[in-house]
Amino acid sequence: MIVLFAILIVALFGLGFLNPLWWALAAVLIFVAVRYGWGRAGSRGQGGNFEYRDYRDHRDRENRWGRRYRRQRQGLWRRQDRRDEQHHR
Repeated sequence: MIVLFAILIVALFGLGFLNPLWWALAAVLIFVAVRYGWGRAGSRGQGGNFEYRDYRDHRDRENRWGRRYRRQRQGLWRRQDRRDEQHHR
């Protein structure tokens, strides 16, 4: 499908040397291809909201990193807290 669409754009661009209206039609097709995406065929029909999906993936990665970091640093924080408590006595 993408290949046929690209061939159509090239053909319309080539025909634009005969009549500038073909260039306008090729420009519209290029705009549609860029606006709605080449490789996202059918994604909108499946209810794909890319902005939210990207946000959710980023949030989940940050949460996993935060849990991992907390576990790794928990012992260090406890030792520092003990040192601070002993130092302030």
